[in-house]
Amino acid sequence: MRYCLGFFIFMMSCTFMFSQEKDGNVARVQDSTRLQKARIKEKDRSDRQGNKPKIEDYKKISFSSDTTYIDTTLTIKKEYKFNYLRKDNFNLLSFANIGQTYNNLSYDRVEQNTIPLFGARARHFNYMEVSDIDYYKVPTPLTELFYKTAFQQGQVLDAFFTVNTSKNFNFSIAYKGLRSQGNYRNTLTSTGNFRFTSNYQAKNENYRVRLHLVFQDLLNQENGGLTDDGVSNFVSGAPEFDDRGVFTPQFENAENILEGKRYYFQQELDIIKKVDSINPFNLSIYNTISGENRYYQYTQSASASNFFGESFNNSINDKVELDDFNANIGVRLVNDVIGNLDVQLNYNKINYGYDAAVFTESGAISNRIKENIFKFNSDYNKSIGKFDFSGSLDINLSENFSGNFTQAQIDYQFRGGLKFVASISNQSRLPNFNFLLYQSDYLNYNWDNYKEFKNERSQKIAFSFLADDIINAHVDVTNISNYTYFAQTSDAENGMIKPFQYNNSLQYLRVKLEKEFKLGNFYLDNTLLYQTVNNDQSVFNVPTFISRNTLYYSNRIFKNAMHLQTGIVFNWFSKYNMNGYDPLLAEFYVQNQQQLGGFPRLDFFINAKVRQTRIFLKAEHFNSAFTGYNYFSAPNVPYRDFTLRFGLVWNFFL
Repeated sequence: MRYCLGFFIFMMSCTFMFSQEKDGNVARVQDSTRLQKARIKEKDRSDRQGNKPKIEDYKKISFSSDTTYIDTTLTIKKEYKFNYLRKDNFNLLSFANIGQTYNNLSYDRVEQNTIPLFGARARHFNYMEVSDIDYYKVPTPLTELFYKTAFQQGQVLDAFFTVNTSKNFNFSIAYKGLRSQGNYRNTLTSTGNFRFTSNYQAKNENYRVRLHLVFQDLLNQENGGLTDDGVSNFVSGAPEFDDRGVFTPQFENAENILEGKRYYFQQELDIIKKVDSINPFNLSIYNTISGENRYYQYTQSASASNFFGESFNNSINDKVELDDFNANIGVRLVNDVIGNLDVQLNYNKINYGYDAAVFTESGAISNRIKENIFKFNSDYNKSIGKFDFSGSLDINLSENFSGNFTQAQIDYQFRGGLKFVASISNQSRLPNFNFLLYQSDYLNYNWDNYKEFKNERSQKIAFSFLADDIINAHVDVTNISNYTYFAQTSDAENGMIKPFQYNNSLQYLRVKLEKEFKLGNFYLDNTLLYQTVNNDQSVFNVPTFISRNTLYYSNRIFKNAMHLQTGIVFNWFSKYNMNGYDPLLAEFYVQNQQQLGGFPRLDFFINAKVRQTRIFLKAEHFNSAFTGYNYFSAPNVPYRDFTLRFGLVWNFFL
């Protein structure tokens, strides 16, 4: 946590440095040139005070170049996002300690990606990918501090600072750090996400550059969950087990860590620039270069053969690494008549694997997957009246890593703010790398499926009807072939978790409804998700219903000096065969022996905004003591107990 404190002090120093007023005593200025500059600065300062920048001038630019502005309002959506991930986690069920993993309650199976992902997906919820990095343009220096208490000797702090040193050049620097001991043995979490971004635009606006640097380390101690006796004692609710530290876990000597570092650079040059109707289009060329190294490591001072099976060594040290270099060159055409077209040629150099091959009784396990992948990408969009058309096409041109992605979407804007969206998409790619190749000091965790597993194929049709005054409705149907998953084998008692590929197709339906009701200053915000899966072997398990209902009061008090929101959030999902968690793989696996869920989670919150500060106070899961101790995040892994949490988000506009 000393790194968080040091970074906090640095951020505050930047804030105060940019906010310092120079001495107004011009008699101290001896040189006439300096005197003139001082007077100009004084005049500029007066102009700034008389023309204070608007909040809309503080712009945030996404990876896809969508531009919004810094939002300092207090809404119920901010309550949902005030968490470690700083995202709405409606579809996620957290583990007991902040910074641990989440169990997915719902899935979006089609993504614009044609290359396998790095494994250890349970450790990636807080890992920031290229698309998670934003860029900024601000009229004055801006600082944001996010703080929230954690469990037992810890807290989470996200400190952010950005400034435009000139009209055309901006940089930002940020660090999110967490350390939390947790209430159960050997569940400490310690994570850090450092980000630096910069963007530049030439004075004639014909040339643009943006770049970022990211360094991340996500460490978790692992204990394998409670023993079966521990689960029985937990469910009993006996007072002697109120101190969760008395439970003996499966083991207390393991930890895993995910580390990554990345650089990203993109530049764009306008060849032909739109001026007026005589020259009605833009033509630009661009290129991107990025490189990323990430590794996942599991260490254990003494093997847990009763949990994972036999091992080669008494101590465990498994490490896998991925080097990914990417370069592309593209052409972008923007035209009022034919629409906007983006075409690019992409090159990826992949190097995934381990230091040496492993030899087992069933044969040799190779240690590397190396490929040079060429890919063609194109995106198109066009607006005609109230219709918006868009489409994407990605194709891998490499034989060993074949894959493709296509999507077509149409939006129609009705009167009164109503909107209808329909889309169809198709994806084909190899399963993630840890399905294809894995090595471990545990005998059971060694496999090479690179030449055996086929591409996963997914087709999705989706419809959305968006009308805040009526209802927001989303429906999607996904067909999945060659679905790849981890599951227990018939020898599960000896630690046998293996990757499998489902040879048939499965169909996955989701219907999501969102509606908020208002009566005076009282609000009832509702989100309901229904989902069902058609597969004959129960290889894809999700709860049938997920519900979140929030009753709250919102008003301005103290002569409008404070905006107050207070209420209760009710979360619930139906019982189902909840996925188990494997700490060695940092992956969830399918199990069909135990149904979990069906427990309510009630949170009471009091939130307030004073000027640019938002304050959050929450009593999490306050019903835990009187609705039964049957709440679990995964088999043998209890959900978090009742706790009081405090935090704030503080913006400084200088």
